[in-house]
Amino acid sequence: MVSARRGFEGVQPLSGLPRLRAALMVAGVDTPVGECRYALQFDRDALGLAYVEIRAEAELPLICQRSLDPFELPVRIEQRLGLIKREEQEAALPEDYEPVLVADDGYIDPRALLEDELILAIPVVPVKPGTAPIEQVWPIGNVEKEIEESEPTPNPFAALAALKKH
Repeated sequence: MVSARRGFEGVQPLSGLPRLRAALMVAGVDTPVGECRYALQFDRDALGLAYVEIRAEAELPLICQRSLDPFELPVRIEQRLGLIKREEQEAALPEDYEPVLVADDGYIDPRALLEDELILAIPVVPVKPGTAPIEQVWPIGNVEKEIEESEPTPNPFAALAALKKH
């Protein structure tokens, strides 16, 4: 695909990406609704390094961890992946390339590359835009007062100290 400078464009239903689907479980719905528009372009750069450029747009259905409401997170991906056969080749990649280790037979699953990038686009803690943080003031002063007013607990080693004196 690199030698032929192949490119792919299309629409991938989110329900057809099993690893992503597990991260998108929304309010008991087993199959997320939505799709991803993508374009993949295989080529070589000016230095002769093989790469695949991924462009994708999707609306990922997530659950807001602040309000627990479902929402759709707009995602736009533009990523260049450097295709390497050995881990040592990673150091030779330019800074803006992410490495992808290619199997010995040279096979690459374009759908798996797309799915990986979409999974990486999901925030660790999804928060619906526009939701305000919940401010909670905890009554720390009352806890301190209760600790001061509580009876002192007896020292369990006091009896040993008394025995030591005898």
